[in-house]
Amino acid sequence: MRRELEGWVPQLNKSGPPVYQQIAGAIADDITSGRLVPEQRLPPQRKLAAALGIDFTTVARAYVEAQRRGLVDSTVGRGTFVRARRRPALPRAVEDRPHVDLSLNLPPEPQPHPQLERDAGALARRMQAGYDAVGARLRDLLRCQDACGSADDRAAGALWLRRRGLAAAPERILVTAGARCALLAVLATLAPPGSVICCEALTYPGLRTLAGQLGLTLVGLPMDGHGIDAAAFAAACARYAPKALYCNPTLLNPTTATMSEGRRRELVEVARLHGVAIIEDDAYGFLPRAGPPPLASIGPDISYYIAGLSKCLGAGLRVAYLVAPDLQAGARLTAAMRVTSVMVTPVSPVMAALATRWIRDGTADLMLDSLRRECVARHAIATRALPAGSFDALPEGFHLWLRLPPPWNRTAFAAAMTGAGVAVVASDALAVGTLDGAPDAAPEAVRVCLGGGDRSQVEQAMALLSDALQQPSSYAAYRG
Repeated sequence: MRRELEGWVPQLNKSGPPVYQQIAGAIADDITSGRLVPEQRLPPQRKLAAALGIDFTTVARAYVEAQRRGLVDSTVGRGTFVRARRRPALPRAVEDRPHVDLSLNLPPEPQPHPQLERDAGALARRMQAGYDAVGARLRDLLRCQDACGSADDRAAGALWLRRRGLAAAPERILVTAGARCALLAVLATLAPPGSVICCEALTYPGLRTLAGQLGLTLVGLPMDGHGIDAAAFAAACARYAPKALYCNPTLLNPTTATMSEGRRRELVEVARLHGVAIIEDDAYGFLPRAGPPPLASIGPDISYYIAGLSKCLGAGLRVAYLVAPDLQAGARLTAAMRVTSVMVTPVSPVMAALATRWIRDGTADLMLDSLRRECVARHAIATRALPAGSFDALPEGFHLWLRLPPPWNRTAFAAAMTGAGVAVVASDALAVGTLDGAPDAAPEAVRVCLGGGDRSQVEQAMALLSDALQQPSSYAAYRG
């Protein structure tokens, strides 16, 4: 049984090392001396901050450091406890890695769902039941399958896309091993090496990687409050004759911006006028409960629509639905999928069958709703911790765009956060050159993913980010 220990207060030396390091060091010393014993709970962060007369964020930073050293464990709603057994010392190269990784744009794990009889394990059991049902068909699924999904999987994909307001015949749907594989197939089909692809000036970093692999040139387009500037797109069409416009119009990775319906219609009109295909990466389109319709529903004849499940159901569910504009385009994509030289891996029949099962029995809807609720909870943590107006985000999304005030710049801030134990992504990795051939216009901002770690880790990380924004001089040693 865990023992309460609310009265522990470390002794601080005003002329010593940073306070957060002193607190973490005191925890280590008191564990060694026996004053702190395994399973004892440390004081709540705010209570200890009040007792010491210091800021809450300093205590949060100290507890993150203590956890990084393997001294304590933290759980939301329960508190911070001395570890039952000290972790073995790690090699310095490993120990120095960020403890809270907010750099990968991963969704939080689905949480217990309130509709399921207040049973914390009910959703997990439904998910497991689907897996067991697929396992019963394992012998059949291990046989050679269609490269782009069975008829049943395509029909389930059509059913899922209707939730997004997109009516697509199953014959036009290809089931792929994740959104990146779908994007690679579309780019390889539409754009020979040396071609130009237009995209947002701040865009999904995976697009940059794929463009480099395929020998494509990306041209970044400026954006305003409604999305990609339609006039700039028209100018790029006239100047560069691009093969396609790639866009991530809902909860854009990285800025979280959502393109207005009016702007979507304008872009479709420009694309039709210039004979340019639209590649719509709707990775986050299912997260908002209401939003503008997909571009593919406005211009289905020129659109290649990609909806992956890894961002709205679970990071390990590497299944995506790719909607071709017509049957002929679908046949070309299928051929591309079968050619190993384009590096596209066919979808796993087992994974596709699991997605189909969850979509048909309603489990996917419960998982999506659970994920939305968890996103809202984590957005609230960020809103409480970070300075008002410092970031852009939507409550049902799981990443935010943090703008940096002087004297910070993006490189120094990312380095400082890594040193403090929190990994974020500087805007350089997300910026693409603009129309006039100028260098990538990377703003002083970073992308922060709220899906990494549990709520306690997110809360501690937000406290550190807030502290760094408001007291940059305290992090000078980490800037490099």
